[in-house]
This record gives sequence, C-alpha cells and structure tokens, in this order.
Amino acid sequence: MPDTTARPPRRSSLAMAVLLLLSDEPMHPYGLRQRIQEWDKDRVVNVSQRNAIYQTIERLERSGLITVLRTTRQERRPERTVYQATEEGVATAGRWLREMLSTPAPEFPEFPAALAFLPSLPGPTVLDALRARVAALETNIARLDKEVADRVAEFPGGVDRIHLVEIDYLRAMWQAELNWVRDLVDDLGPRLAPGQDG
Repeated sequence: MPDTTARPPRRSSLAMAVLLLLSDEPMHPYGLRQRIQEWDKDRVVNVSQRNAIYQTIERLERSGLITVLRTTRQERRPERTVYQATEEGVATAGRWLREMLSTPAPEFPEFPAALAFLPSLPGPTVLDALRARVAALETNIARLDKEVADRVAEFPGGVDRIHLVEIDYLRAMWQAELNWVRDLVDDLGPRLAPGQDG
C-alpha cells in the first residue's frame, strides 16, 4: 500500500532504470542489479553499492510505483521478493525518461569542482595531476573501444546504434575532455612548471 503522506519519489538514474526494468518483467532486487550489469548499463547507472538497489526499491514501493508480486524461498537460500511496476510506476518511468532526455539538469561532477580550486595546489602538482588524467582518459577510451568491438563481434549482423548510444555518449565526452585537458596542460604548462612565477 503506497504511503500517501510520503513525498513524491526523487528522480534518479537508478530509480528510472528499476522502474523501466520492472515495467518489462517482474524481478527481485538481485536480478535487477544483475540485469543492469549484464547489459553494461552499470557504466551509466551506479549499482556498485548493492544497498542502493534495495534503498531505491523501498522508496519506489513506499511511493506506490512498484508493488510486491510474490515472495519465494528455496532451500537454504534467503527469501526473495519479486517486484513489478504499477501503472503509476510505468507512467512515472516514461515521464522521467522524457525529462532526462529533453532537459539538461544541473549536475555536480568532481572534476569541475577540482578545477575550481586549482590554485590551492602547487603548479607542478597541478601539471602532474592533469597529465595523469590525460593518461587515464587515453586508457579509458582505448579500453572502451576494445570492449565495444569485442561485444559487437559477438553479433554477426552487428548491433543497432540505439543499443550503444550511452556508450557513444560516454566515449564522446571522454574524448572531448581529453582534448580539453591536453589544451589546458599546454596552456598552463609554461606558467606552472617548476621555477616559473604564477
């Protein structure tokens, strides 16, 4: 039974993913986490903390967006509760997805926050850190390209781009960041190198 006194659920990538998956097929929390990982959606939906799925499930159930379908128990295994999306949950998931696609939202990633405080570190330390980021981005892009090529090779007919759009986006963002950080190092290098005033 939904808690009608509760605030509407906060939109999040994980909550949207859970609702969309449960709209398609009833599942238990462990199965949801496994599906997100199997489909490589954990690149864009954070399920690294197992508790996050359970907390999200609790919030969505309290809000009436999902409901318990059944609870099962197998020998020597913990009880498993299978959830499904309610009609309101299906509608909410669709609304969230449209909003997330259409409307840029303020986000607060760590890197821009660190950039805002660059003068707090000595110049050579800044340059070392930025060069390390360049190397990490190069590695990430190369690893992603290989993983995608290997995965696509599993499908003789290829993979429709719609199934890889979040990967395309991540790669484009990493490439843009890589280019930007390289330019920043080139620009700041002469001023922040040891022995320079700045």
